[in-house]
Amino acid sequence: MSRKLVRPRDNRMIAGVCSGLARRFGMSAGVMRLLFVLSVLLPGPQVVIYLALWIIMPNEDRYYASAH
Repeated sequence: MSRKLVRPRDNRMIAGVCSGLARRFGMSAGVMRLLFVLSVLLPGPQVVIYLALWIIMPNEDRYYASAH
């Protein structure tokens, strides 16, 4: 399995950002989502970063289609 930073088509809740990050760093998607929710309770630009990653991270199917 590839360790590229992409938004997978499976295991999505909203945009697949947490699932993609979890896959990239070898974590459970549930743990990554929990960490994100907990981080939102702290002051900072977490939501803006999430939205930026949603825009920047390619979909898994588009990434592999353009790689071949």
